[in-house]
Amino acid sequence: MKLPFKNKYLLAPMEEVNDVAFRLLCKKAGCGMTYTGMIHPQTHQKIDLKDKPVLQLFCMTTKGIKDFMKKHDEQVSGWDFNLGCPAKTARKHGFGSHLRDLKIIDDILRMMRENTKKMLSVKFRKSDYAFELLKIADKYCDLVCIHPRTEKQGYSGTPDIKFAEQIKKATKLPVIYSGNVDDKNADKLLKKFDYVMLGREAIGRPEIFGKLVGKTPKGIEFKDYLKLAEKYKLPFRQIKLQVMNFTKGKRDSKKLRLKIFACKNLKELKKIL
Repeated sequence: MKLPFKNKYLLAPMEEVNDVAFRLLCKKAGCGMTYTGMIHPQTHQKIDLKDKPVLQLFCMTTKGIKDFMKKHDEQVSGWDFNLGCPAKTARKHGFGSHLRDLKIIDDILRMMRENTKKMLSVKFRKSDYAFELLKIADKYCDLVCIHPRTEKQGYSGTPDIKFAEQIKKATKLPVIYSGNVDDKNADKLLKKFDYVMLGREAIGRPEIFGKLVGKTPKGIEFKDYLKLAEKYKLPFRQIKLQVMNFTKGKRDSKKLRLKIFACKNLKELKKIL
């Protein structure tokens, strides 16, 4: 299968961060493909897919997958199944990296494969059952993404690149590497893996993708985000979260964040900015 990526630098799926306005800015800057945050197939929330991203599902059963995929398949570039989220909520409900029943995982990926001809991938972590997951992925997926930290590590500590290399050697599928990728190490990692995902390094600075692909884009500011956020009617809570992200590295950012934190509506926020 020809993968739908424009280049080898992808936006990692991040809960809360990856709203449609942020994804569109990353894509404009030069990102090879955007991913949504985790979405449950039985959700009733409105989903904006203007950037035609890879849509990442999380679930514990196959319930609702067929109808959900049928509804959104034309709007996306591909599908991803999340087996990497280490959060407490994931532990409580048994999804993400806490879903370890290989039979259920097989059923879910088979159901996803049966309901799309588009790219299908799975994202998972370093674990003692990772190679069993890989065998299932080999049956249904077009590529895999490895984040070589354990569930216990979460997003702390050092990613085990050697483990990720073992995953790469154990499959014929293309492999995306995720974990502490930035503009300094991305090209070095691409000598070992097919693609890289940028997550935290892209938060508040979509222009990092332009730097990676050799473009010299005009600096992307919060006003660019706000324009899109208003267009897609994103809630104030989400806009407030993102403006906090965009203050990273700015002059007097601590004072600015305190003022932003005190804002109760968009009018107050615009006045500060």
